Amino acid sequence: MQVERRKPLAANIGLLGVGHATYWHQFDGLLQIMHEKQAKLHTKLQHYEKNIIDFGLIDNSEKAYEVVKAIYAADLDLLFVDMLTYATSETFAPLVKALQIPMVLVALQPLTAMDYAKSTTFIQLCNDDICSVPEFCSVAVRMGKKTPPVIIGTLEGDAEADLELASWCRIAHVVHDLKHARIGLMGHVLETMYDMHVDPALITKSFGCHVVPVEPDDVMKQYRHVHEEELQLMKKRILSFFDTPDPQSDSITFMLREEDLQLAAKTAVALEKMIEERNLTGLAYYYEAEDGSEMRRLVTNFIVGNSLLTSSGFPMCGEYDLKTLMAMLILDRLEIGGSFAELHPMDFARNSILVGHDGPHHINIADCKPVLRSLSKYHGKPGSGAGVEFKIQEGPITMLAITVSKKGDLKFVVAEGQSVDGQIPATGNTNTHAHFKPDLKTFLRRWMAEGPTHHFALGTGHHSIEIAKIAAVFDIECVVISQEKEIRCETSKTNT
Repeated sequence: MQVERRKPLAANIGLLGVGHATYWHQFDGLLQIMHEKQAKLHTKLQHYEKNIIDFGLIDNSEKAYEVVKAIYAADLDLLFVDMLTYATSETFAPLVKALQIPMVLVALQPLTAMDYAKSTTFIQLCNDDICSVPEFCSVAVRMGKKTPPVIIGTLEGDAEADLELASWCRIAHVVHDLKHARIGLMGHVLETMYDMHVDPALITKSFGCHVVPVEPDDVMKQYRHVHEEELQLMKKRILSFFDTPDPQSDSITFMLREEDLQLAAKTAVALEKMIEERNLTGLAYYYEAEDGSEMRRLVTNFIVGNSLLTSSGFPMCGEYDLKTLMAMLILDRLEIGGSFAELHPMDFARNSILVGHDGPHHINIADCKPVLRSLSKYHGKPGSGAGVEFKIQEGPITMLAITVSKKGDLKFVVAEGQSVDGQIPATGNTNTHAHFKPDLKTFLRRWMAEGPTHHFALGTGHHSIEIAKIAAVFDIECVVISQEKEIRCETSKTNT
């Protein structure tokens, strides 16, 4: 079973075609073909995002300056520039100078190759998509900007180009929610973990989102008014997603107890009501409360509810880890999961390492039905109750840690590896055997050398390229850990 997304993914994606006005009176019918080409790209993009805003075809500087106003008004997250035929850079310079959004040049020509024996200037102009790309890239640099990424290929039947278009639409979903998110922050750092500390204003500066102070009492207010019908529906929902097996070797674990299920369900209902009331996109939290109090019972039993929420597109992050919450949000919007994770014991026999945590987890990337166990204690923290346990799907994985550089800015540290088969401990915590190239010790030394936080977000698939592009959009340093034998220093900012 898959946890349904609470809200559909969305972004404001623009499409703008460019051409050369002089051509239209020289070659009858060419302008109509350009419009048809742009319409085909529009239709293709709508497979990945319904909200495509088409700004038409720009073929001179006057139109370029005018369209900038419309683009500002549309609050775009990304703009595709369709390189329909050769266009002078007067159509592009006003855009690249004024706009602060990612722009992607799309050079997808209709023909795989011209029939040279029968070719004409008209046919060449219909397939001149790449001609002005160097000019546009040069002008971007002259305007003080990075060269824009370029999608190159054919308009039809090009799987690689289609994957690139889909990837950029996923990136637009990330950009949209990073800019507009309302991130809740509740409580305090666990035992003063210095790597967790971050100024919320730095999050706003880096991404544009708002960080909202949330009180534990905001949840308690909802908790006190959970109706019996709501409670029973949540219990039924929880049991539909989780197995409840017998305990194994760990003496602090038990088969799920009714009182723990009851508490987890009531807390989950309260959490969902609170985030609706506060209109939140995600929540980072940690709070202990007075020993023996009802508040402690509440705040130490978020694990089941926050795993359901995380899996539905509302990331929750324990231990007050605001930076990792943002990493989880990024991976979720890329549709690759985004579980809360850290490094656990190494397995030198397998050349792997366990990666996991006590929650929250993105159960949509579990390899099978996840497990709930009752725990008599949460190691290192107060409280007891239900814990979530599973391993993620075997295959490629991506880790994203968001840390703070020595300059005080955010920094992405990314690694790609493999989730491999292997038994995990039945401790009521999620774990996965992860293998990294070139070997475990070398990888770990390279990972540590970049100063990551001890937490990171874990997703399926290999997506370091997409994450590096997202970092570039927000001008954030991004390091992708090398898998090669030689040690390389990768500390400069990543360009798209």
